[in-house]
Amino acid sequence: MAETASRGMIQVYTGEGKGKTTAALGLGMRAVGHGRKVYMIQFLKGGPIETGEIHSAKKLGPLFKIRPMGRAGFTNLANPGFKDRELAQKALDKAWQIVRYNICDILILDEINIAAAYGLIPLEEVLKLMAAKPDGMELIMTGRYAPPEIIEKADLVTEMRMIKHYYNKGVPGRISAEK
Repeated sequence: MAETASRGMIQVYTGEGKGKTTAALGLGMRAVGHGRKVYMIQFLKGGPIETGEIHSAKKLGPLFKIRPMGRAGFTNLANPGFKDRELAQKALDKAWQIVRYNICDILILDEINIAAAYGLIPLEEVLKLMAAKPDGMELIMTGRYAPPEIIEKADLVTEMRMIKHYYNKGVPGRISAEK
């Protein structure tokens, strides 16, 4: 029991429902409360818009870093461009750097599942990254459409299922709830 308590696990949050990134942020907040270092790479989210999580991370100082590495606005997943693939690969390269040098206690790869599912990054590289994770590092992977190979390698998989969402009634994303 004590052996697994210090071993970092691989957690996956996927599915059509809301709350994947929020769950990962909650785990990160809990970890910071225990003095752990958290690093979040956002694969499909970019500037210049600063979301609530970016503002919160700045207030937490050096223990919680968030690095948006996607394009500004939305990525057209039906037809991703060269720039989308280039930015996703840079995000994956950053993840490799963090894993190689064991930079944090918890590494959150936000929207990596969808980046892999849509071929923005090679699935094989993601699987290699999962295998290379240091024993003490927790790896949290979010995003819809988690490929079966990622689900198979993970220690914990949670699928968020949408039952009802106000967005479908035309309510736009709101400050502090979605932004």
